[in-house]
Amino acid sequence: MTRTIAQVAASLRSGEASASKILEETLERIRRIDPKLNSFVHLDEPGARKAAHESDARFKAGAPRSELEGVPLSIKDSIQVAGMPATWGSRSLASFVPDKDELPVARLRAAGAIILGKTNVPELTLEGYTKNDLFGVTRNPWDLRLTPGGSSGGAAAGVAAGLAPAAIGTDGGGSIRRPACHTGLVGWKPSIGRFPRIDGFPAILTDFETIGTLTRSVEDAMILDSIMAGPDVRDRRSLFASAPPRPSGPARILFIPQFGESPVDPEVAAAAEQAAEQLIGDGHTLIRESVFFDLQDLARIWHVVSRSGVAWLADRDGGKMGASFGSSARAMAEDGRKLTGADYIDALERVAAFRRRCGELFSRVDYVLTPTAAALPWPADTPYPDRIAGRPAGPRDHAVFTGWVNIGGLPAINLPVAVSKANLPMGVQLAAGFGEDASLLAFARKLAEHYPALICPLLSE
Repeated sequence: MTRTIAQVAASLRSGEASASKILEETLERIRRIDPKLNSFVHLDEPGARKAAHESDARFKAGAPRSELEGVPLSIKDSIQVAGMPATWGSRSLASFVPDKDELPVARLRAAGAIILGKTNVPELTLEGYTKNDLFGVTRNPWDLRLTPGGSSGGAAAGVAAGLAPAAIGTDGGGSIRRPACHTGLVGWKPSIGRFPRIDGFPAILTDFETIGTLTRSVEDAMILDSIMAGPDVRDRRSLFASAPPRPSGPARILFIPQFGESPVDPEVAAAAEQAAEQLIGDGHTLIRESVFFDLQDLARIWHVVSRSGVAWLADRDGGKMGASFGSSARAMAEDGRKLTGADYIDALERVAAFRRRCGELFSRVDYVLTPTAAALPWPADTPYPDRIAGRPAGPRDHAVFTGWVNIGGLPAINLPVAVSKANLPMGVQLAAGFGEDASLLAFARKLAEHYPALICPLLSE
């Protein structure tokens, strides 16, 4: 399944293929290839076949529901799908099966998409690689020794390997954009509220996390965005999450190739510089400045919010959930218990101040360009690279470019732009002001025309 959503949709509309035929080809490839990757943790073959049969009937009647009619998709295991296990990568939820679709999934299903199953995550989706005690480690199809990143690592690995045309993931600190970067995909994280959320897991990262997409093209990201976006009164954030597209023309782009003294792999840095030069060649104005916020301030916000959230979750129902946590989540919960309510309120006040600062920034620039990940992929069962560019690196140094977007509540996208000497994908991140999602997608689609799709070696198998 190396085709894009748009290509699959075209073949279905023309009658060249049926939804059932495409599904069977997809399932055969999953069975053959996924044992090498461990991308999927649950496949719903009966449910997918029933949905594909219903799609075929709608095509025969001349009544497809949308461009997604009959297109197979995977769903990250931190997103609830009716009748499918939703473990969040945790033994504490090993037997949990929700009876309702989370709202974005319900919208996809109503549009005629075929839900294949669930993809692997680290426990509680709070780490930058993909491994848990329930399902084990997920590997990168570009090099099986390495990680696809996290936390949407299973989603990214599956799409890159041709197991599905696209995947739905979540992004709380870069969890879509970095795995997309590490596997050569387009990773789309919308503004807070653009994809309304109800009937899901508790928001332990407050509103930092959004649902988003991993696709082979910006066009495909736009197709999925058109289905999942739109207000719902049950999620008030969704009532304020969109602005009309900007007029086309030269843009003002702030380029920040390095955040403070945080290390960046030299090949990653070179790829970002080349993308910046391409934007200049396209007639845009490039502004080079240092990072516009205090890295330690944002690190404090992330620590307080994430650890408090894990501690709260662990201690629910008399501590029953936390009793089954793995070692990393237990350590996070223990850190969270040391924090106070005053610490949490202080973090929220810092978030509010940072969002005001982001509003000021995007009054003078249209987009911010950075590398997406500071490091190339590292060994699959290792939480993070301990060295970047020959320098010691901590747990979040590889992720330094992405988390500010989540704290700001902003839209951002990873575009694959190059491969390293070791044939590993590299990407750049474009971010925009709150609600400027349509403008960012249109801008990214134009920039992506300069970069042919990166072809994962596993696609030849």
